[in-house]
Amino acid sequence: MKAAFGKDKWQYLLYTISHPVDGFYWIRHQDRGSVPLAVLLVICFSLCFSVNRISASFIVNDVEPATVDSLQELSGVLLLYGLLCVGNWSITCLMNGSGRMKDIAIAIGYGCAPMIPALLLATLFSQFITVEEGAFYYLIIGLGVAYAVVVMLLGIRQVHDYTMGKTLITLFLTFVAILFILFVSLLLIDLIGQVYNFFRSIYTELVFRM
Repeated sequence: MKAAFGKDKWQYLLYTISHPVDGFYWIRHQDRGSVPLAVLLVICFSLCFSVNRISASFIVNDVEPATVDSLQELSGVLLLYGLLCVGNWSITCLMNGSGRMKDIAIAIGYGCAPMIPALLLATLFSQFITVEEGAFYYLIIGLGVAYAVVVMLLGIRQVHDYTMGKTLITLFLTFVAILFILFVSLLLIDLIGQVYNFFRSIYTELVFRM
């Protein structure tokens, strides 16, 4: 536990966020990153997203707080995180990517880090603004999203040793792979349900006949 969340891991996280090219290079070649820390960042991002939807001022937020289910949103974010990792790994394995599954998980997880302070700062800022100042709220969110996307892009590019063009292509194919995984999963769930209902109907028929 200490090795995964030690002081050096947090310090290297900050270094990676401010120097993503060098940071992710050494994560790939010297195992300087931490998968548990990456997962924790994803969880923190999801919680901050829920807090923003619940607590942001009505001036910039039209969501009814009572309708926000933080646990459901956390499950969705973790599912998307897992799908991104699996989808990207499956595509890059076919395209001579150098990154391992753990490197991909770290790159995506660490990429969520800039969104955490951005969401919290925007939520706090929204409590003190007028309608005319609402643009600054969206500017904070936009900067956080842009920084997160840049960190993720550079992270994926560096761990796989790709050019930026090839990185963008693999990310597009990653989303295609995610859709394919979801499609196959839904088919499998439907098939399991049909098999279950088939044997259940047989069992019910035998019980009534006996």
